[in-house]
Amino acid sequence: MSVSLNINSGRIFTLLKDKVKDYAMLMKYRLNLTVVFSAVIGYWLALGGQFNAAGLFWLTLGGFLVTGAANAINQVLEKDYDKLMKRTQLRPVASGRMGVTEGLLVAGISATAGALVLFYFFNSLAAFLGILSLLLYAFVYTPLKRIGSVAVAVGAIPGALPPLIGWAAGYGALSYEAYLLFSIQFIWQFPHFWAIGWLGSEEYAKAGYKLHPAPDERNEKTALRMVVYILFLVMLTIYPVMLGIASYYFLAAGLLLGIGFLYAGIRLLLNCNQQNALGVMLASILYLPLLQIAMLADVIF
Repeated sequence: MSVSLNINSGRIFTLLKDKVKDYAMLMKYRLNLTVVFSAVIGYWLALGGQFNAAGLFWLTLGGFLVTGAANAINQVLEKDYDKLMKRTQLRPVASGRMGVTEGLLVAGISATAGALVLFYFFNSLAAFLGILSLLLYAFVYTPLKRIGSVAVAVGAIPGALPPLIGWAAGYGALSYEAYLLFSIQFIWQFPHFWAIGWLGSEEYAKAGYKLHPAPDERNEKTALRMVVYILFLVMLTIYPVMLGIASYYFLAAGLLLGIGFLYAGIRLLLNCNQQNALGVMLASILYLPLLQIAMLADVIF
């Protein structure tokens, strides 16, 4: 009898562990945490660098739930296309480990809970921006990916809303500082997603996604466009100093990070290969959180 109970309990534990892993994959927890990080930075900056443990906890929870819901809806809507790409074919809905109904139920519960957390512990503006981000990502950006490259520009809007959500949660309203945070994250997404598109161009095309760059657009023209956007991004980091809301220490950090990002873009322009596209993607992944940390450090110290 004890052996049977041990076997059953072990099987139940394995099933639960697999289900938790599927839910984490459904909500794209790694990507989710990077999005929430931007919201946390916006919140902390809105508080003038003051540490509020309870606020950070509830914002992290609410942001994670709303973002996770958007990612879950995205996977449900794209399940038939995810099956066609090696990178996404093991996702729970695409692989058949999770049904559409279960995926949508998780998304609905997560979205509702996340919005309530943002509303109850912060304010209606933070909750509204959270739901707006979800709707734009899941129901505008997601279908546009199969229509044209304009999807990247549209998707950059919900992608840049997290720092606004954090600012609204901490400040209760939106100000020019919040819009500056939005602008930086908005522009950053273009070279970031074009680098991702460059690396996965053939798979995206195979699945019917009309994203930029297409396989035949991986050339100097696309690389030059990335470099131009990176330059514009570097110029945006000078703006807070001109407004008097950031110090020259932040300017030095922003320029140093920008030069590294720009170097990766120029290398791609000169070579136009997968290796240097990967370099741009990695540089972009490092650039944004480090720049945001520099902003926060500038306010705190």
